[in-house]
Amino acid sequence: MENKARPYVLAETNYKAIENEDYTVAVLPWGATEAHNYHLPYATDNILSEGVAIEAARLAWNKNAKVIVLPTIPFGVNSGQFDVPFCINMNPSTQLKVIQDIIKVLEVNKVNKLVIVNGHGGNNFKQIIRELFILFPGVFVCALNWWQAENGSDYFNEPGDHAGELETSVVMHLTPELVLPIQEAGNGEAKQFKIKGLKDGWVTAQRRWTSVTYDTGVGNPKESNKEKGERFFVATTQAIASFFVELHNADLNNFYE
Repeated sequence: MENKARPYVLAETNYKAIENEDYTVAVLPWGATEAHNYHLPYATDNILSEGVAIEAARLAWNKNAKVIVLPTIPFGVNSGQFDVPFCINMNPSTQLKVIQDIIKVLEVNKVNKLVIVNGHGGNNFKQIIRELFILFPGVFVCALNWWQAENGSDYFNEPGDHAGELETSVVMHLTPELVLPIQEAGNGEAKQFKIKGLKDGWVTAQRRWTSVTYDTGVGNPKESNKEKGERFFVATTQAIASFFVELHNADLNNFYE
């Protein structure tokens, strides 16, 4: 029986293969477990971050970039959804501890580049990366939001913020069997803060999700289709793969110009 394990996916490959590879870049998909309107699965952010990470790694591997995709972290910062059933919250302080433990393993294996492929808008790794910079000066850590690798407005009428046209279309492409008929989706209408500074975005606060939206979605998914999702998936994974290749080839001791 043919072994179809992909050598750039840690969960699939094996010790025999691992022994013969010199990986340079670890890729960590990070999602969330939360409601996504009525029509998308709770694992939407995991499906998207993992799907993008693995496809981008495949493209990079084919260009001789030695990347390894780690198992997906399925829990994100969901403090604002705490009263939505089974939305599981992982605090940023916990995220820091998880990444610290992972980096210690990477150091032992002489992998000094880590890319977090984020699939959840509630995750923000910037301050965590700042702290890791002091704790692990020999390891380069960065994070990207996969949906920002391309301009969603070039592909969708209304990309949406959460379970809208963008996310729905890409999940339709990746796991159509997990998407309910679009007629069953809510319209994703959402309220805004009343106070101007919060509404304009220069003041930051946590939104209470059940006060903002009726169906847990933010953004209308009604114009979604798998063809749009495929086009956006292809474009974003190509862009991310190019970054993986550049990072693989980068010398961390000569990193600036």
